[in-house]
Amino acid sequence: MNWEQLLSLKRFGDTQKRPRAAQDETRLGFDVDFDRIIFSSAFRSLQDKTQVIPLSNTDFVHTRLTHSLEVSVVGRTLGRRVGKVLLERHPNLVALGYTFNDFGSIVGTASLMHDIGNPPFGHSGEKAIGEYFKTGKGAKYKEQLTANEYQDLIDFEGNANGFKILTESRMAIPGGLRLSYATLGAFLKYPKESLPKKPTNHIVDKKYGFFQSDKASFLDVVQDLGMKQKSCTAVSFYRHPLAYLVEAADDICYTIIDFEDGINLGLIEEEFALEYMIKLVKDTIDSKKYHSLEHKTDRVSYLRALAIGVLINEAVSIFLANEEAILKGTFEKSLLDKCKYEAQINDILKISVDKIYKSTEVVEKEVAGYRIIADLLDVFVSALNNKFEGNQSNFDNLVLNLLPEEYQTETSSLYHRIMQICSYVSRMSDSYAIRMHKKITGNII
Repeated sequence: MNWEQLLSLKRFGDTQKRPRAAQDETRLGFDVDFDRIIFSSAFRSLQDKTQVIPLSNTDFVHTRLTHSLEVSVVGRTLGRRVGKVLLERHPNLVALGYTFNDFGSIVGTASLMHDIGNPPFGHSGEKAIGEYFKTGKGAKYKEQLTANEYQDLIDFEGNANGFKILTESRMAIPGGLRLSYATLGAFLKYPKESLPKKPTNHIVDKKYGFFQSDKASFLDVVQDLGMKQKSCTAVSFYRHPLAYLVEAADDICYTIIDFEDGINLGLIEEEFALEYMIKLVKDTIDSKKYHSLEHKTDRVSYLRALAIGVLINEAVSIFLANEEAILKGTFEKSLLDKCKYEAQINDILKISVDKIYKSTEVVEKEVAGYRIIADLLDVFVSALNNKFEGNQSNFDNLVLNLLPEEYQTETSSLYHRIMQICSYVSRMSDSYAIRMHKKITGNII
């Protein structure tokens, strides 16, 4: 892979290249990407989607929106710092007009939208959709779908759903948000289809990045960017290099900031937790300043800022040291899996799993989320299929009045009808999903 092609400013529908040197410096194409995400309804709904604590009664806990904004800030810094060195290594990019801010904009925007496809109720929302089609009432559709289509459903993936949201054409809106291909490439952490599942231990095979319904859009993007094909028997590619930085930004934020949430909520004892945080920042901490901080939140905030800075430095160093392997597709792990603080990071994640992700409050809301999502899928999928087959009931007609028109496109494909409903449910906020569930189950009028 080569950087000039990987930094493509092309958008869906373009018939000619967009040279970097011809860009308006007051509003670059990569900056336009950021703006389009900020103003999108899909991004706005993240303000009421779970990050760690579902439907928390406090105003402190992070939502998907605040998490995404923080990941974007870290991603922008990672991109700028890496970009500065890459321009020194590849002076041809400077001649073409690229600056280190371009790298920051690409990574920052891809980081901003990295969770845009996540369903309500956190990662349990993905699992709930999958379970409905694997062991729930949706399992009856298996024989009517191809293997890849069925795998898309039983392993419903927020990353693939995000790519759909960003690129899916609608009436008079071709190409979705029409983002630059460089930004879309950086967004694709897992540039492969759903089957085969985890064929190797390479990081790109951990999950998948697009649904069968969006294969043509995916191929258009990766081929324009010159991303290297990984498999000859399946649609699978090695990552756009900047996707490693997007992943690192997310890893840094959820490792440190979820931990901070747990401490401030009292789920993790401060003295016990700070012992682990200090191991990360022992070389940069100002002990006098730390001990002068009177309040727990200030102490935790100080350590969090230092820890993020330390891990940013690590991620930048590892990326730059492995640039050649990353461009060849032979770098098989995430950046933080290669860092010298791996043991400390794993210790923090283990505590977060035990004390936060398995806390009673989280588990109770996830259990409720499973039931809510399964019921919503069942009612809307059944109604849409019954309408197609011409045997809908009065209840089905009433239900379809609740379904926005853009999710009722006439199609003879069962897979596409099901995906329309999955798309609708996945874009709901936590609170909206709860309200809609109450309506269809008769618990509210």
